[in-house]
Amino acid sequence: MTFVDQAVRARTAARALAVLTRTRKDAALHAMADALAAASDPVLAANALDVDAARAAGTSAALVDRLTLTPSRLDAMAAGLRALAALPDPVGDVVRGWTNPNGVRVRQVRVPLGVVGIIYEARPNVTADAAGICLKAGNAALLRGSSSTINSNRAVMAALRAGLAAAGLPEDAVQLVEGDRGVTGEMMAARGLVDVLIPRGGAGLINAVVDGSKVPVIETGTGNCHLFVDASADEDMAIAIMLNAKVQRPSVCNALETLLVHADIAGSFLPRALAALAAAGVTVHGTPAVAAYSADVVPAGPDEFDDEYLSLDLACDVVEGLDAAIAHIRAHTTGHSETIVTSDRRSAEVFTAEVDAAAVLVNASSRFVDGGEFGFGAEIGISTQKLHARGPMGLVEMTSTKYVVDGDGQVRA
Repeated sequence: MTFVDQAVRARTAARALAVLTRTRKDAALHAMADALAAASDPVLAANALDVDAARAAGTSAALVDRLTLTPSRLDAMAAGLRALAALPDPVGDVVRGWTNPNGVRVRQVRVPLGVVGIIYEARPNVTADAAGICLKAGNAALLRGSSSTINSNRAVMAALRAGLAAAGLPEDAVQLVEGDRGVTGEMMAARGLVDVLIPRGGAGLINAVVDGSKVPVIETGTGNCHLFVDASADEDMAIAIMLNAKVQRPSVCNALETLLVHADIAGSFLPRALAALAAAGVTVHGTPAVAAYSADVVPAGPDEFDDEYLSLDLACDVVEGLDAAIAHIRAHTTGHSETIVTSDRRSAEVFTAEVDAAAVLVNASSRFVDGGEFGFGAEIGISTQKLHARGPMGLVEMTSTKYVVDGDGQVRA
């Protein structure tokens, strides 16, 4: 089957999904979750093939972690689908409404986007998350995973489609797009067949889709996430937040990549912080001002403050104050998630007002910037653009709106 054939089938399925009741969509999500749980053995076996191939190819540990499924991660994928079923259905919600002086009634109503194409790297859990979110929001999904997870994605997709069939919904509501790189080009050129594209992965993939697509793109960005430890910070709190943000799962986009420390607290904070990071296996790439506190610090190269390591590596610098920290973040941010640890409310207010990012945190780990943690259920990704959607993209972000105008024969004068 060609990609165009798949896209045409997706458009047909999207028309059916757009008018489904919440009851039918939720039943389908539960059926998909049940089918995925029942397919645990074949899914994990298929994933093992991908993991073995990635390791044989010398893939980094961070990327291997991203593509690895475990029984608990598979359970979480099924649980995510069930959690989506428990969430309110955004389709049909009235965003606002009013009656004009002439009696014409106007309502802005949420509607599905239509056919959503998602191009993503590694992470076979995205296959289930994206399929579920698109379905709940009334969209058909064309999912283009990477070759590194082809066996995993095929097995997951087979289970999801079996669930759709069991629920009496069109299997073509969710499809896996396979083929060489030319197929990705077809997706990007499919204006009129695909309503929106969402790239999810590294900077290279995202930039290629944003630059080359004729289809509207929702840009999910990379995460060069900063943590600024202000002079008034509670040091114990700062160390706990730093370790959680860096170490809990370093291969994800909301993990900490750059630590900035106020000069007034550097003498007391950095020795403790560097020791804690070393104990956690983190390599710190620092400026001379940081290296002065530990012989374990690796000199930071000129471009390292722009890096998204996705590993147990961390860039670090000492800054003269809040303004200097904000200036550094402005120069290097990817607009994902930026954090301040402070006991000074004024510093927190200035930081949140002047730092331009999808999420700005005060005294909390950047690992909270996640659709599940925000109560959205699973997420499509974290948008770092400013149009339509910004931050974790859940069900509401996977809808558009239309205006419904009711009259009683009124005509414009």
